Amino acid sequence: MLTMKNPVQSVANVVEHLHSCAQAAKTKAMRDPGVNATTERLGVETQYVDLVIQFIGAVNIPKMDVVGTADPYFNAKLDQRLSYAQVQLICLERLQANQTTFRSSVQSSTLNPAWNEIWQVKNVPTSATLSVVLRDKDEGALIDDYIGKFETNIHPGVQDVEIQGPMGLRNRGTFWLKIDSLPSQGDPALLPYLFDGPVHYSRHSSPTMGALTNLRDTRLYSTWKVYIKGVPRIFGGEVQGWNRTYKAAQSIFQGPTSIAVRSAIQAGHRMLYARTVTNGFGVITTSEHVFCLLHGGTHRSSLDGTVSFAHRIKPAVYTYIISTDDETFRFSETGAAFFVDFASKHALHSNCAESVRYAGEFHPRPEGGWENFTDNRGDNEVEWELVIDNNSGTYSPSPALLPKLKEIMEFNFPGYKVVALNHDDPELNASREACRAYAMSKRGVTERELQPHVAEGEETLLYRVSGKKPRPDAAMCPMSTTWE
Repeated sequence: MLTMKNPVQSVANVVEHLHSCAQAAKTKAMRDPGVNATTERLGVETQYVDLVIQFIGAVNIPKMDVVGTADPYFNAKLDQRLSYAQVQLICLERLQANQTTFRSSVQSSTLNPAWNEIWQVKNVPTSATLSVVLRDKDEGALIDDYIGKFETNIHPGVQDVEIQGPMGLRNRGTFWLKIDSLPSQGDPALLPYLFDGPVHYSRHSSPTMGALTNLRDTRLYSTWKVYIKGVPRIFGGEVQGWNRTYKAAQSIFQGPTSIAVRSAIQAGHRMLYARTVTNGFGVITTSEHVFCLLHGGTHRSSLDGTVSFAHRIKPAVYTYIISTDDETFRFSETGAAFFVDFASKHALHSNCAESVRYAGEFHPRPEGGWENFTDNRGDNEVEWELVIDNNSGTYSPSPALLPKLKEIMEFNFPGYKVVALNHDDPELNASREACRAYAMSKRGVTERELQPHVAEGEETLLYRVSGKKPRPDAAMCPMSTTWE
């Protein structure tokens, strides 16, 4: 919806951006080896704590629109670590940089938002500073409006902190939070600022979702981003670079035309993973939470509009990556409509990152396989497995790291036995085909839904970002198990 903005807000946004740039430069200076060496010579011993930060909420934040109130959310950082995370930095800096930003949900139409969201971080120096920036979500805007910010220490207890606005503006409201801390164990300097949960996720709806969704599963228009833990500890500094022998990857990362290809993919990524008031949010602590994440969504009959299997685990294959940027596990159904005409599914999820932690596909299956399952049995009556692989031509992940991938998935998704298989393992192909066969024979999924396609008259994501209409055969993509 088009909103009328406060005229001073544009200036405030510029001021905040300039301050963020200055803060990034300051953080880079603090990381200078000379600064660290001086600290060591002074004999200062750093103490570390494990934190549980509860972001309770805020009161009396200002109206951000001439008409309406505000849709506030916030980002929180510890010591501005994320500002210097670059691909070319050494492994230790990569480990310190990732997962040190907390991104909240968007609270709709309120000046007194209540979040009650938890952030757990291990091995944090007692001298650390917690920085929080609040913004107002504006649908369709390039930049969300800046509300204000504050900085505080990490001393335990309840804090009520005044939110400071730009250009000397005050009265931007009060933010409430609670901090608990315990002394860190072991050698915390090896893995400082280690994200420790809770594992939480956001679900995003594709902007291509339209009138035709009454005929299709809404999951085909969704992406998920799961903030998982344990990645630095288990993977260490291992990353998977793009596959220089793979033609699709070459078109994205190499040659004079690659800039245009990347630009379209990155624009699509921003649309798919945009933070909006319609996003779904949740926390994963039990097997039931994992089951809900993989439920079949809403599949409506074109004849009578009835809903079927919405609360059953869906037999579906998913495309995923584990990001090097923020250590998130990002995925969508492999047959998602928005993949049509994009060079790489995995690059769309990774935002064209030149490297990822890992990538491939996964699918759930009941113990014994889908071929031996019947819908007469409830999902809670069987044991479930998560079959995950390295089926990505864009990044070609090393099969030697499959045991570590298994460890990470079992650590984050309780209640599932994880089976990690190489992309050319015959067991993987058999399991994947059994999953798809069950979807078609028992759940009313059509063969066309198993691969990216567009229905007649449907607008694609690529068209949204570039104005290019889909190829005439885009709706006729054949089933394939080749690398993407």
